[in-house]
Amino acid sequence: MQPEPSRVRSYKWADPAASAAAARELAGLEFLTEIAAGRLPPPPVAATMDFTITSVQPGLVLFELTPAEFHYNPIGSVHGGVAATLCDSACGCAVQSMLPAGAYYVSQDISVKFLRPVLASTGRLSCEGTVVHLGARTALAQARLTGEDGKLRAHATSSCLIFRP
Repeated sequence: MQPEPSRVRSYKWADPAASAAAARELAGLEFLTEIAAGRLPPPPVAATMDFTITSVQPGLVLFELTPAEFHYNPIGSVHGGVAATLCDSACGCAVQSMLPAGAYYVSQDISVKFLRPVLASTGRLSCEGTVVHLGARTALAQARLTGEDGKLRAHATSSCLIFRP
């Protein structure tokens, strides 16, 4: 039996320095709006995992991802780390959307509950991140990862530490 030919995926990304510089100058909502509109490059992780930010409002962001075979784990489903990364991005960006220029956050923790399997056949996923609480030094956010069928696939909560100028 001959081995199956390997699959190949290639992608490119922009230098993250331009976005990082803009993040220090723009308010969070404006910064994320510029990325969503394509006027600032998305972070390299978005190209690596093939997800996009599609909507930004104060305290609410939406990411989308279409699961593919390259997202799979060894047992034939989308790796939980893909869902966790999408949820972490949605939570963090929801917090970012409420920060003034010069402020930034880091994730302190994330708790993800996987509720249903995700396969390439699942179709497009939406991940909505919302801010539950925004304080002076910490924030709490949540993310809901749903399929096109409207069913909840994963839920996450994340605490973020805020650094203000």
